[in-house]
Amino acid sequence: MLIAKIIRPVQSVSIILLVAGLVSCRESKREQTHLSLHPENPHYFLFKGKPLILIGSTEHYGAVMNLDFDYVKYLDETASSGLNVTRTFSGVYVEPEGAFAIIKNTMAPAPERYICPWARSSDPGYTHGGNKFDLSKWDEQYFLRLKNYLTEASKRNIIVELDLFSNYYETLQWKMSPLYIGNNVNGIGNIEDHKEILSLRHPEILDIQEKMVRKIVNELHDFDNLYYEVCNEPYFGDTLALAEWEKIMTGVVADAEKGFSQKHLISNNIANNFKLVTENREGVSIYNFHYARPPVTVAMNYHLNKVIGDNETGFDGTEVNKYRVEAWDFILAGGGLFNNLDYSFTTDNEDGSFTVKAGEPGSGGKILRNQFKIMADFMKSIDFINMEPLNPDKVRIKETEDLKVQALSKDVELFAMYLHKKDTVSSRSAFEIDLPPGSYSLTWIDTKTGGKNIKDLRDHPGGWAIINSIGFSEDIALKLIKISN
Repeated sequence: MLIAKIIRPVQSVSIILLVAGLVSCRESKREQTHLSLHPENPHYFLFKGKPLILIGSTEHYGAVMNLDFDYVKYLDETASSGLNVTRTFSGVYVEPEGAFAIIKNTMAPAPERYICPWARSSDPGYTHGGNKFDLSKWDEQYFLRLKNYLTEASKRNIIVELDLFSNYYETLQWKMSPLYIGNNVNGIGNIEDHKEILSLRHPEILDIQEKMVRKIVNELHDFDNLYYEVCNEPYFGDTLALAEWEKIMTGVVADAEKGFSQKHLISNNIANNFKLVTENREGVSIYNFHYARPPVTVAMNYHLNKVIGDNETGFDGTEVNKYRVEAWDFILAGGGLFNNLDYSFTTDNEDGSFTVKAGEPGSGGKILRNQFKIMADFMKSIDFINMEPLNPDKVRIKETEDLKVQALSKDVELFAMYLHKKDTVSSRSAFEIDLPPGSYSLTWIDTKTGGKNIKDLRDHPGGWAIINSIGFSEDIALKLIKISN
């Protein structure tokens, strides 16, 4: 106002507009520091001004809640593997030892080694050792651990997916929760049916849940390497009641952040395998699936114009090949997030060195993480922000050829392709692709070793071009670039 008194009106308006523009510019830059959807292609992310695809191989979500887990070692291994996302649970849900046949499950802390948002009381009697919880008091040590986990992840440019809630699969898990009446001193949670916990049927439970969400959101508002998933696998509960509850809780996260200049993305976990989401859900930017069956999972939801993710794998045995194929198929279909559930991380093996044994529900290990890194490096080498899934009519495969081709394309200048066949003996394959006239460079990438082989397609007259691969077993990637007209 002082400036306006000592300069002419026209100058005043100009300076005010200039100052407003500078402030707006600073605000815009500040907003872009948090993980966000990419403004040019919201099927992918923007982080610190750069386009991003999230690719990870995550421990079984107990890094914060399990006091015996050294998450610094774990994050070091994640970063050294070239991966950039991890997934962890808030601690409101905890598992007993042996759940789901998981050996050394990080979400099954040893007695008295479990920490969660609520403080312990002075009354003994928690079902898994130690004192009961007081749902009216926060455990500040928990929030220090949670924030330090995010800080250490940030140092390594790792994004954290924080799952606020999880479905209770059976009564056993519910009776381990601090919300169960036998585990708290507040007289809350006198409910036997675990399917009622994530619903609107019990206002006293809903009130505690909302307060927890608001507390976590307030504590973590400064972290830019974070997004929230409202609930893990809600579809295993009372689906109608859970849908109403999930909508309410998604709104609570959004409302808790409404005064923040920088807001975090929110994910909903949609289904196992695949499911059509007909229209965007309010406040939701990431639609995550488990055990996705690409490309259908991505293709049927690509119209949402948001990130489609595969943020849990498993139940396909312990062989690494199945998870590598799932990853490439999903990302080359247009997915923006892939996160393997890696059982080689335990409280004794935070470096991911535990050997996953037959009978466990998934896979993991250094070999698989190295193969995910090859895919991550491949995606970094292409202009994926300006690419979209290739029209399947543009590729032809002979009926006699046991081959599937998944591809992204940028106009007619760049193609990123993934070839997969059942044959585990090295051999050549062929397909046809509809290309404009010109010459093309073909870089073949070994998905297991990262080795490269460069070939040329010279003076193509236009139309269907036959692409003969180099010899490969099971799968291979191809970067096809137009180099001249």
